[in-house]
Amino acid sequence: MKVSSTKVQNSFGKYLEMAKKGKSVYIEKNGKPIAILKGLSEEERFYLSEEAVAYRAQKKYTYEEFLEIADREDNEHQYELIDGEIYMLSAPAYPHQVAVQEIAGQFYNWFKDKECRSLFAPFDVKLFGEAETFEDNPNVVQPDILVLCDEENMNEKGKYEGIPVLVVEVLSPSTRSKDIMTKANLYMSSGVAEYWIVDTDAQRISLYYFKERKLDELVFIERGEDAVSRACEGLAVHTDDIFLS
Repeated sequence: MKVSSTKVQNSFGKYLEMAKKGKSVYIEKNGKPIAILKGLSEEERFYLSEEAVAYRAQKKYTYEEFLEIADREDNEHQYELIDGEIYMLSAPAYPHQVAVQEIAGQFYNWFKDKECRSLFAPFDVKLFGEAETFEDNPNVVQPDILVLCDEENMNEKGKYEGIPVLVVEVLSPSTRSKDIMTKANLYMSSGVAEYWIVDTDAQRISLYYFKERKLDELVFIERGEDAVSRACEGLAVHTDDIFLS
């Protein structure tokens, strides 16, 4: 789409929203092209988020403060602690629940009678990035779906203290940026091998393949294609039933 620089100045918010939705806006001045306004790809946002972490200036909550909020007897909400920030999880919408149910069902059938096991939220996972101990960098997340192959790291209280092999998050409007940027960085730095982001609006799954705590490859799977795991060889999820018509 081509627009004049004057129009962009007068309605920048409008054209910014178009760029965020994937439409490139070509800006002209005196009839000549001078710039392009376009949205960032998921891979670009992922890398930029890693750089932004070092510049955050806000109150950091301790793990003890997180527990005071999350474990209150009168508390009906679920919470996550990521990089010292507490997030309250909102109730998911229908498309989100359909996607989680369908993927969880396919995972259950595939992992049945195998060494690994798939679980779904609410279920706490304690991660600590590249730190040596959880106390050094406490993070508590509740992935929509996870695959664990180290049940020996389940403690006597039934709490998991290991590293999932594969994690799946289904995007919601309130968690979109957190799932794409903040959580992707946390899962990668913590040693998770594979991270799937399911976008029910775009009807697409983004597969983040990690290697040695770095992004090895990012693959996009459209509706009708199979999402194939590398961490769990042979696992392939059919996408036709995941997204609503």
